[in-house]
Amino acid sequence: MTWGEQNTEEESHKQLDYALRKGVNFIDTAEMYPVPTKAETTGRTEEYIGRWLAKGGQSLRSKIVLASKVSGYCERPWIVANRTVPPGEGKNPRLFREQILAACDGSLRRLQTNYLDLYQLHWPDRYSAVFGSLAYERRLERPDFAPFDEQVLAMGELMKAGKIRHWGISNENAFGVARFVEAAGRLGVPLPVSIQNDFSMLYRKFEQDGTAEACSPLHTGQDGGIALLAYGPLAGGTLSDKYSMSGEAVARCRHVLYPTFQRRYHSEASLEAASRFASVAKRHGLTPAQLALAWTAGREYVGAVIIGATSQEQLEENISAFDVELSKECLEEVDKVNLEFERPFHRPNSAS
Repeated sequence: MTWGEQNTEEESHKQLDYALRKGVNFIDTAEMYPVPTKAETTGRTEEYIGRWLAKGGQSLRSKIVLASKVSGYCERPWIVANRTVPPGEGKNPRLFREQILAACDGSLRRLQTNYLDLYQLHWPDRYSAVFGSLAYERRLERPDFAPFDEQVLAMGELMKAGKIRHWGISNENAFGVARFVEAAGRLGVPLPVSIQNDFSMLYRKFEQDGTAEACSPLHTGQDGGIALLAYGPLAGGTLSDKYSMSGEAVARCRHVLYPTFQRRYHSEASLEAASRFASVAKRHGLTPAQLALAWTAGREYVGAVIIGATSQEQLEENISAFDVELSKECLEEVDKVNLEFERPFHRPNSAS
């Protein structure tokens, strides 16, 4: 997500080479990356990855599970304009058939490949309480959202054309999962294989609001169900506890450089919780990042944990976390901290 904004192409290729040597084979990107999205940088992350893939040829491509995403509704017309060369008409991204097909072609061109292993709907076309919203507000509903059937059929069309092998959803809830599963079954389109949602020790909504239940093998009728691709396992770096530190390294961090981006990750309460989780990690001989990543990877419905390191050092630490097995005591301590911050009615009363 940072390649092309906080990272150079050379740095991104070095990280990709290292990750591949360490056994990482899943690469996830999106047409709008890097973030924060801007007209002058949109698509640059895919271009960096595409040139890396081109250097390795078919031998490299065959080793990689490559995923990208088409943008849902937003007022960022440059995303649509960037789908063609030269840039086309700028209009707001939507998840209607025509835009889904055009977005896929744009990603294939930038990634220098003729197929994607996984293509995802980045966020809903309809209004939904996403990205840390506190409540659903009916006044924000948009009656003209792209129909579920149209989105499903577009993904089926891309599969039949050989441009994508599987499809998935992202930033979705139980309602959306149920509607997509019903539509796919009725229309004869393979079910989505994955759901990419924000998920971490700090934000466990996926497993608490019915979405994990909706994605289960029992309710989807699909072996393995719909796997969670967890993004934000470090809450944008907050769970590494680096924001409690000072110095030049912190000054280059995402939430210092872009204080209005993903504010949910660096609120006062989030920082306080991160400090508590860091204490748990220390008691168990782990770094805060290792604890956060190992915890996420250990959830039964997780298909992959998506990491997005800015520096090479961060990448190496993050990858090492997947060799960690957390003890029962450590998991209980995580739950205790989480309950205090996420559900205040579980927080014990202060001694009088």
